[in-house]
Amino acid sequence: MNAIGSLMAALTVTALSGFMTAQAQTAEPEAAIVPGAVWNDTEGNPINAHGGGILYHDGTYYWYGEYKKGKTVLPEWATWECYRTDVTGVSCYSSQDLLNWKFEGIVLPAVKNDKEHDLHPGNVLERPKVIYNRKTGKFVMWMHIDSADYSKACAGVAVCDTPTGEFEYLGSFRPNGAMSRDQTVFADDDGRAYHIYSSEHNATLYISELTDDYLRPAGRFTRNFIKRSREAPAVFKHDGKYYMLSSGCTGWDPNQAELAVADSIMGEWRTIGNPCVGPDADKTFFSQSTFVQKVMGKKDMYIAMFDRWNKTDLEDSRYVWLPLSFEDGEIRIPWRDKWSPDEL
Repeated sequence: MNAIGSLMAALTVTALSGFMTAQAQTAEPEAAIVPGAVWNDTEGNPINAHGGGILYHDGTYYWYGEYKKGKTVLPEWATWECYRTDVTGVSCYSSQDLLNWKFEGIVLPAVKNDKEHDLHPGNVLERPKVIYNRKTGKFVMWMHIDSADYSKACAGVAVCDTPTGEFEYLGSFRPNGAMSRDQTVFADDDGRAYHIYSSEHNATLYISELTDDYLRPAGRFTRNFIKRSREAPAVFKHDGKYYMLSSGCTGWDPNQAELAVADSIMGEWRTIGNPCVGPDADKTFFSQSTFVQKVMGKKDMYIAMFDRWNKTDLEDSRYVWLPLSFEDGEIRIPWRDKWSPDEL
């Protein structure tokens, strides 16, 4: 082979190699949700968005969650199973069909060079949720912020002008002067928003109305499920009633889910039992609630989102998403090995 032929062959191999690399970066489209399996994003990488929630905005679903990376450790001083990884930040994924998720990046990164900062890797960042404020045009993120020993028990707030841009962290505080750990936020049809959080050493669940800009408590709140130790709240609305899915407090170990209903978001809440149906329903399919998302364009269709925690390898924790069914006035979450929103 002459010099020109060798060069052409080399260029062909290089081009082919580049094509194959590009092909490898695009995963095959997902056709179904498989609860508990490893879920990959559109580039073929495992989705990393634990304890998260979804925002639907302008035709796109945005999934925010804890980006867990690196070794899981149990601190030497631990008196309970507080397995943890260093804080990396909050991830964001986008999708039009709830099946195929594009990684948008870390939208709230850890602050590595300041040990006093809430977002330092040595602290705790959990259960980020984002809502959109129509009045201010801001995307507002609330999250559980804590010290490594979980004594801080605060809520943190961040804002951004876009759903996938880097959020500006505004700081943390104890809302209404009370502890705040497992939490979620909920925006009602009238534009008012609420912060729902475990408080009083996780014994009582608070529901706090937010200011018009969604950045602080407005001062009106209620104490719910007093001394019943509920956490991992997930709130949704259906036919004018409010529903809350939550778990008991057993650390990383699963327990039985509980559903409650109310005519007003502030309560009074009435428990209506465990909605899970099927194998291991008494253990919430070995997972824990984090969010409930309405499927847009489909009447009466909601997805119950759970985390299946792997406490000794938190990065490998899995996602369990299941459809809610409304049957004879009752809500059920039946187990499915595989399913798709299009088939329901």
